[in-house]
Amino acid sequence: MGSGRRITLVSHGPNCLDGLTCAVVAARYFAGCDFQAIFSSNRDIDDTLLEYNPDDPAASELWITDISWRERATDRHLNALVEAGAGVYWVDHHKSALDRRDEGGLDVSFTDHVLDMSYAASRLLFNYLRDRAAKRGESKPGLLALENLVMLADDVDRWILARDGSRRLALAVRAMEHNDAYRVLLSMDSNITYGDELTQALEKAERDMADSLKLARSTRVATDIAGLGACIVAAECVDYAGEIADNWKKEYDNAVFALFDRRSGAISLRRTPSCQIDLASLASRFDGGGHAAAAGCTMQLPEDGRSTEIAIRLAEIVGSEGSS
Repeated sequence: MGSGRRITLVSHGPNCLDGLTCAVVAARYFAGCDFQAIFSSNRDIDDTLLEYNPDDPAASELWITDISWRERATDRHLNALVEAGAGVYWVDHHKSALDRRDEGGLDVSFTDHVLDMSYAASRLLFNYLRDRAAKRGESKPGLLALENLVMLADDVDRWILARDGSRRLALAVRAMEHNDAYRVLLSMDSNITYGDELTQALEKAERDMADSLKLARSTRVATDIAGLGACIVAAECVDYAGEIADNWKKEYDNAVFALFDRRSGAISLRRTPSCQIDLASLASRFDGGGHAAAAGCTMQLPEDGRSTEIAIRLAEIVGSEGSS
């Protein structure tokens, strides 16, 4: 590894607990090195990676976690870095990323990579670096102390919600500035003790989530999908799309929820447990991606009637293709 190497991690953000935890895991493992964490949205990831141009590639490592890119130019740029001697690593768990890789996209000769839908990216990265440390005989107590945080991030990112406190931590992180959230998580103890910053952020998140749910209910539109016995439920929100979809699951049996976030301009897709529509494939029709049960994308939409437009477009696509 060498303390003289420049380590840069680009992870999904700015307020994704899984993406932030990836950065914390890497920072703990690379403690003592020249380390920088950069957070990028799915919309900006190609630009973010294309802007990565180290002065000395041979003394540099780039880690890309919990996110993938779309442009062939990014493939070429990353391959040029590898050819110049840089270490380039990729860790991701999204179905859309695995599908694009299988179809010939994301064509980079990585130094190493982990693509696996079994766990969230932070858990994959934690396991990878823990095992690497063991093989090299490295003592990494700071890394190992993160296991509880990693398990919480994995639980909420894959929307299992079986671990006490996972959703609460994700909500608190979402209400913070991403640099503050990263700093707080980086200094967190193994017991996940809340200080004043996290406590105040959680209280703010709960207030904001209630306001977002109220907006979503006032803009909600449901459109049946021809021939499938399912429907698209579209609405507008200000963040908290996953929590809103989870709140609505008891109201619908076989549905896809499409939540347009007024803050980010992105659309989050979720589905009810009985729904079998592949949301990663659906999102890919709009240059998005994700998992079969949770994905995201963007659309060009009018200022008025966003919910109706989203519901109609998605229902037409799913209806014409049948269940995926």
